[in-house]
Amino acid sequence: MLVLSRKKNESIVINNDITIVVVEIRGDKVRLGVEAPKEVPVHRREVYDAIRRNDAAAAQTRTPTSSGAESTPTGGATT
Repeated sequence: MLVLSRKKNESIVINNDITIVVVEIRGDKVRLGVEAPKEVPVHRREVYDAIRRNDAAAAQTRTPTSSGAESTPTGGATT
């Protein structure tokens, strides 16, 4: 893990197209701004973990159909 020190209004750049900016420091909380392309999902860790759990649960409820395609919880075939 790379650990960096930054002050308010300082930033880091990831892969030339993602910028993380320290917006505010208040006590033990740091507010960060994230500039990233629309196609790059950005989530807080707890939200990301919940999405992964929901995706895993949905994948377990899918069952193969007689044609070999998987069915989704709404009954449609996946591609």
